[in-house]
Amino acid sequence: MNLWLIPSTIPILSTPHHHHHLHLPIIPTKLSLHNTLLATTLSFGFFFSSLPSSASALQPPSLPIPLSPSTETCRDVELRDVIVPTAPEVVTNEGLVQEAWQIVNDDFLDTGNNRWSQDTWQLKKDDILSNSIQTRSKAHNIIKRMLASLGDPYTRFLSPEEFSKMARYDITGIGINLREVTDDNGDHKLKVLGLILDGPAHSAGVRQGDEILAVNNIEVKGKSAFEVSSLLQGPNGTSVTIQVKRGNCGPVESIEVQRQFVARTPVSYRMEQTDSAAARVGYIRLKEFNALARKDLVIAMKRLQDMGASYFVLDLRDNLGGLVQAGIEIAKLFLNEGDTVIYTAGRDPQLQQAVVSDTSPMIHAPVVVLVNDKTASASEIVASALHDNCRAVLVGKRTYGKGLIQSVFELQDGSGVVITVGKYVTPKHKDINGNGIEPDFQKLPAWDDVSQRLSKCSMLQQG
Repeated sequence: MNLWLIPSTIPILSTPHHHHHLHLPIIPTKLSLHNTLLATTLSFGFFFSSLPSSASALQPPSLPIPLSPSTETCRDVELRDVIVPTAPEVVTNEGLVQEAWQIVNDDFLDTGNNRWSQDTWQLKKDDILSNSIQTRSKAHNIIKRMLASLGDPYTRFLSPEEFSKMARYDITGIGINLREVTDDNGDHKLKVLGLILDGPAHSAGVRQGDEILAVNNIEVKGKSAFEVSSLLQGPNGTSVTIQVKRGNCGPVESIEVQRQFVARTPVSYRMEQTDSAAARVGYIRLKEFNALARKDLVIAMKRLQDMGASYFVLDLRDNLGGLVQAGIEIAKLFLNEGDTVIYTAGRDPQLQQAVVSDTSPMIHAPVVVLVNDKTASASEIVASALHDNCRAVLVGKRTYGKGLIQSVFELQDGSGVVITVGKYVTPKHKDINGNGIEPDFQKLPAWDDVSQRLSKCSMLQQG
């Protein structure tokens, strides 16, 4: 899964003009043209779905997983999995500009009327690199102008200082990016796609390309990258033991890593009593879709259920977005198995990919989602998914209207670029980019009206 944007791996933040699309910084190697910070479970890389911003205990099995090497036949591993730590190369100013140029060439999606093409982009490179670039500052300015020429409001340059702030989108808590990889036998493996340089996992000895076999003696075979990232989570300062295999034929070892979350909880909640003594409403405010969003939202929902909540309010007002994957996984908490969360598309608009819920809903109670003109990106994914699947009514103002997905890529000097790599449409195939989502009510209706509207929606959907 790509929490951070990674070259064709995961969806990122989707926030309107405060672009928070993140990837974990990936350690530069000779083998990669560019490193993405985030990745997602979609076909692209991990994306952010947010506007640019100015501003759990798990019981291990009774038997530990053996540490013996795999008995599978070893074949030549892919080059990207054979990463030998070396002293970092000094990147030239021209090389840095070319690296940024290549990322756009490989991954950029032109969603405007700019008629971008790889042919014209090639001409731009030839022009830019025709003269030597004397300073790093000038190289950064050239990259800024190069990205600005794309005419995309969400594609932008990140200074090393800005890039370092992306760590709050690390959902593992140990600074790694996971990706699901299928081998020649059709078996799924989880590989470390990226690492935060000098982060907890990197400092403990985990390397890019390592295969994750177990977390705290819980075998991860058959689990998604997001599920394993959840297993890695835990209280700040505690340790987690991961079992890794280096390369297809390398040794298997257990590594203890101390968790170090940068993110702060974006969730607050309370129980409210309605005029009807029998109705108790669980109110949850979600400020952004960061690394802790899903985990802390689950805790809030469970506690409110235990307190007797018969209705729920999910407040997404002023939530500009965050990690796309976090938005998707949060939407699944409310949806039935088989419900569509969103459709995504890359450079070929005809190739839409459906993201479908694969679990049962955590709650069945009626839900109201509060929205306004600063509800954007990942927030709009959740709002439209719950609305279109008849799980919630929307109350408030028309949403912002950002249906684009960005990925964050790290450059070799610690700076980064945020690139628009995809777009999404709602389960009912509505393109919200530039349009937003119109709410059902401007003011909070009676709960009986909410229940009736959701029932009617379900009946119409079932035909």
